[in-house]
Amino acid sequence: MFQFIDRCRSCDDATLHDVLSLGDVPLADKFLSKAVLSHPEPKFPLNVAFCSNCSLVQIRETVEPDVLFGSDYPYFSSFSPAWVEHCRRNAEELIESRDLGADHLVVEIASNDGYMLRNFHDRGIATLGIDPVPGPAAAAEALGIPTLRKFFSAQLAEDLRTDGRFADVILGNNVLAHVADLSGFVAGLRTLLKPDGVAVIEAPYVRDLIDHCEFDTIYHEHLCYFSVTALNRLFLDRGLCLTEVRRLSTHGGSIRLYIEHGTAPSEQVCRLLDEEAALGIDSLSYYESFAQQVSVLQESLVALLDRLQSAGKTVAGYGAAAKGTTLLNASGVRSEHLEFIVDRNIHKHGHYMPGLKTPIFGPERLLAEMPDYVLLLAWNFQEEIIRQQSEYLSQGGQFIVPVPEVRIVNGFRDQSAA
Repeated sequence: MFQFIDRCRSCDDATLHDVLSLGDVPLADKFLSKAVLSHPEPKFPLNVAFCSNCSLVQIRETVEPDVLFGSDYPYFSSFSPAWVEHCRRNAEELIESRDLGADHLVVEIASNDGYMLRNFHDRGIATLGIDPVPGPAAAAEALGIPTLRKFFSAQLAEDLRTDGRFADVILGNNVLAHVADLSGFVAGLRTLLKPDGVAVIEAPYVRDLIDHCEFDTIYHEHLCYFSVTALNRLFLDRGLCLTEVRRLSTHGGSIRLYIEHGTAPSEQVCRLLDEEAALGIDSLSYYESFAQQVSVLQESLVALLDRLQSAGKTVAGYGAAAKGTTLLNASGVRSEHLEFIVDRNIHKHGHYMPGLKTPIFGPERLLAEMPDYVLLLAWNFQEEIIRQQSEYLSQGGQFIVPVPEVRIVNGFRDQSAA
């Protein structure tokens, strides 16, 4: 069900250096039904390595895509208003800057439930989604967005080109990190993109991951963790140019990439490359203390939960997120630490968290039960969640934010959890 790699996913070099081991953990998005709670749960090793040849940070394990993104894959992008708004602004900017209209085609890779493409569709711009997961793809089709239920590949790009479909804009939000065949993916971009087109891709930024100890964003779906240095080489070596990069606050720190045929990088790209070189992001030493930082955070979280449990306090979780699976299981959080977990995604209700087997309910459960504390598993949406749960806070509830350091939050005020 998984393959251990000993060569880099980008440059195929054998100079991989281990950076962090998170042990054996369950698959992040494989939420459990009540019927399988008594069954053995598959767990897989999760080890992070750095390539000293091209600077790519990656995990050594490749779980088969059909296992990770099967028919029961539960992620629906539209359940986060903040994310939907973020993507709407991106779409509006692209429509304006590229002067998109009815004679243009926008293709999105990993288009999910149509949350992004609907912004173009509603303006009369032709769209095509590509997503292998039946549930989200069906939701997109219900909005009138044509969706190919396939994984994107170089061959699929060739097939589309043969059919006369060339993209003016290719979108890919938080998908590049999921790709085992990076060369094939980039070849597909090059094939499908019109000569004057642009691919706009968002991905977590490894600089933020390391600097803010965001180890919980490491899970089997995320095969790679990108620096601008690694990305610049990835595209240049395959005939495309990284022409622009923007740093974003989404998902704990991301970058938006603009990739085109044969043009020069912007000043911002060159500036970020220089910054990364000064930081040593292309050297193993930049990553060497990461494992110790992760260990300190994990121990701090479990110690706080132990103290609260000993004091008779109740704790729930907010956000049955993939990062929550890593945070809980890799840190050694126990099932007795959490009473339940809540999430807005109705497709997760009635299921149980991987590993801990904690039940998942809708957010209304917080006011019904009023736990003393709520561990914010989806901490990347902290402000949005706190605004949504203002009544819980007004009745004395408190949030525990685990990253980049464990702290207790009362409204928008933080305090140390020590």
